Amino acid sequence: MTTELLAKWYLEACALDVAALKPGNVSIHSAGHGMDAELFVQSALASAEMITEPGQVLGNRIYGAVKATQDAVRCNTNLGIILLCAPIIQAAIDYPEERLETALLKVLSAVRAEETNRVFAAIRLANPGGLGRTESHDVAGPATSPLVEVMALAADRDLIARQYANGFHELSSVILPYLIDAFQRHADEETAVTDLFLYLLESFQDSHIQRKQGTARAIAVSRWAADVHQKYLTAADDSARHLLLIEMDRQLKQQGINPGTTADFCVAGVFIHRLQRQTINSAGVARNYPRMRRPIQAKTPLIL
Repeated sequence: MTTELLAKWYLEACALDVAALKPGNVSIHSAGHGMDAELFVQSALASAEMITEPGQVLGNRIYGAVKATQDAVRCNTNLGIILLCAPIIQAAIDYPEERLETALLKVLSAVRAEETNRVFAAIRLANPGGLGRTESHDVAGPATSPLVEVMALAADRDLIARQYANGFHELSSVILPYLIDAFQRHADEETAVTDLFLYLLESFQDSHIQRKQGTARAIAVSRWAADVHQKYLTAADDSARHLLLIEMDRQLKQQGINPGTTADFCVAGVFIHRLQRQTINSAGVARNYPRMRRPIQAKTPLIL
């Protein structure tokens, strides 16, 4: 497993993010929220090299990927994706022979206050909507505690923060198993990702919706997603499923609702699936992480 492979899987996961029709999110099927699919394509290409750069600590990896994105597109398209994928990449690079869950705990527990400041700086640079202020450990100020402790304070209201606090439990124990089954159930990966998106949206209140529009709205969207998901799984054909998704997408965007965190977890789920599948298939193969010497080139027509 090489750095180039990590970058390839990251790009593939980001490509599926815009290829799959996920109601309320930007995709090749539907622009929205002042953005289009090309911005997300550019963001993936811009951030891929830095997020997989060998020899980096986690804080610098996150900050570098966010800055590369901002330099390329001047808006926040992928902060959640970077926050979820960077620790997984760090774990794969630093502890290639460890179980991913064990490696992630080692990576996260090693991030002290000084490095946490780099993560705070990345979040400020991305400037996500609805971030708000907190009485302690606010990202607007300096970090005074290790990253895991800081994230634990937000774990009850932010699903990404919860992953840092609990060792990526939901991602590895809930999302990945569902995605594996979805890949087996459906004929193409785009449909599997749509299935995963609806499942997650009904199962977890979307943190982005909760921050921007409140808990009540997030709960209402989760209930709506549960109804749409059931109809999606039992629809007569692809045309009926498409119409169902397009109508939900239209209504969400009319109301300015973007289940962005749910989409971020879909990307991370696909990425971790690629990583673990390769680890299983390549057991016993020596790892190496050569430094990239030129910008990553797209391997799929979607990213050209």
